[in-house]
Amino acid sequence: MPGREELPSTLEKSAEKAQRTWIKAHDSAVETYGEGERAHRTAYSALKHSFEKVGDHWEAKDEKGPSDPQAAKGAPEALENPSETFGGVDVEGSTKEELYERAKAVDVQGRSNMSKEELARAVARKGG
Repeated sequence: MPGREELPSTLEKSAEKAQRTWIKAHDSAVETYGEGERAHRTAYSALKHSFEKVGDHWEAKDEKGPSDPQAAKGAPEALENPSETFGGVDVEGSTKEELYERAKAVDVQGRSNMSKEELARAVARKGG
């Protein structure tokens, strides 16, 4: 099924560029791997190099690059040794202070004692 017909709700609320990125990566992955979870994972991986999930939509990142340890891996390693994805939060491209401010904005309790990774998890859970 074409990516435009499978567009996730968070992308429907996002900029056209984010939608095009996901659709193009999805459709290419479907040609390579067939329909299914792998095509969606591939599309999200491509999306997360340029965009970050903020609340219920995706926003352009200041700098392109992998957003988490999973996105930084190549295809074979990513499949064999999956890592945490932090729910679309750009843990690799954000400082601890930036994640702390996002955690503060969504009222994460205990944020002052959290590590960078814990802040990213908490922000992802709160949808911030």
